[in-house]
Amino acid sequence: MPPRMNNPSLVVPDALQPLLDLSKVIGGTGVPQRTLDLVRLRVSQINGRLYTLPADLGKAVEADDRLPQVADWRAASCFSDAERAALALAESTTEISGQEDPVPDAVWEDAERHFKEQELAALVLHISLVNLWNRVNVSTRQVPADWR
Repeated sequence: MPPRMNNPSLVVPDALQPLLDLSKVIGGTGVPQRTLDLVRLRVSQINGRLYTLPADLGKAVEADDRLPQVADWRAASCFSDAERAALALAESTTEISGQEDPVPDAVWEDAERHFKEQELAALVLHISLVNLWNRVNVSTRQVPADWR
């Protein structure tokens, strides 16, 4: 299906830079880039917005063969406890429909054990930003892309 319109962040040009700036701020908070990449990949998988690994992760796949295992991260033994906590938080924060308490205390507390407050805040913002891009792209039928 062709896109319904140009990407809204390009149609409303003043919207794009703040989103890119937020992504840059998140990247500077101390959360490992690899963790942010894993979260971005998992959120996009959940939202059905990832048909292949994003181009910027392509080179990383050569160095990190864990990326193709992200969809089944619970069964894979190759992720650190902190990465697992971030992935669980990403799933809970993304899959909120029909949930009385989408982010259970156990998920939140596990994330708190592995991340300082600023890092945890950055993870929440990152998960939300990836969801924002996914939803913008879904509603306007954009081809899945990396807008980081």
